[in-house]
Amino acid sequence: MGLIAGEGRLPFLVATGAREAGLKVVCVGLAETAENSLAGEVDVFYRVALARPGAWIRKLRKHGVTRTIMVGRVPKPRLYTPWRIVRYLPDWRAFRIYYWRLRTRTKLTDSLLNAVADELATGGIILENSTMYCREHLATAGLMTQAKLRPSVQADIEFGWDIVKKLGELDIGQAIAVKEKEVIAVEAIEGTAAMIERAGKLCRAGGWTLIKASKPQQDMRFDVPCVGPDTISSLAGNGGKCLVVEAEKTMIIDKPETIELADKLGVAVLGC
Repeated sequence: MGLIAGEGRLPFLVATGAREAGLKVVCVGLAETAENSLAGEVDVFYRVALARPGAWIRKLRKHGVTRTIMVGRVPKPRLYTPWRIVRYLPDWRAFRIYYWRLRTRTKLTDSLLNAVADELATGGIILENSTMYCREHLATAGLMTQAKLRPSVQADIEFGWDIVKKLGELDIGQAIAVKEKEVIAVEAIEGTAAMIERAGKLCRAGGWTLIKASKPQQDMRFDVPCVGPDTISSLAGNGGKCLVVEAEKTMIIDKPETIELADKLGVAVLGC
């Protein structure tokens, strides 16, 4: 199995699950994002340039890989750095993605990732469901913590759920912060972590709820919603008291440890 890896813990979980399933894992780690220690968790590891997908294809195909999983964060603001062409030296496939496949589409996340998937497919690399080897880390329905929901939270969930789904439908973001049926903050290109910090500054009284959900048209090959220990720590540090995620469509990184931490910090975690 191939693994195209960005930053964070998710590539490690996928690699472990695939190897436990008896597969040899050939990984291309995206430069400046994939962690060095990932090399010790896979059978073959290459460091590849972020804007040179042709190299990803060549490294994977060298080992007979066709089926591949792509996971891990790649901060989207990198697209808008000054002198981006000089800095990243994109290959011809990157130019095809950005200036040909996206010429009639937006640069929103779904459009961009679908364009990447289409380009990889022309080179014989087919992206798979990114959760297939780590399904035990998916959120389950119901309350997952000992920490209980506050009475006002259910009203906030009912108020916020349709809003976060609409946000996903528009491909703007996957999360919102809500308190007393008021939207405090909305996630966009900055990501959930930065949104949590902003919500903490805007609602210093605390007691707010973070709702994170998949898009109505969620493609499970990429950009599946993820939360983890860092989410819980930041949420607690910024006054959040509840995390609501979509069951079976949200990854909880290192799930047992994340739930244990939530209980320790008094954050309720609910799967809807």
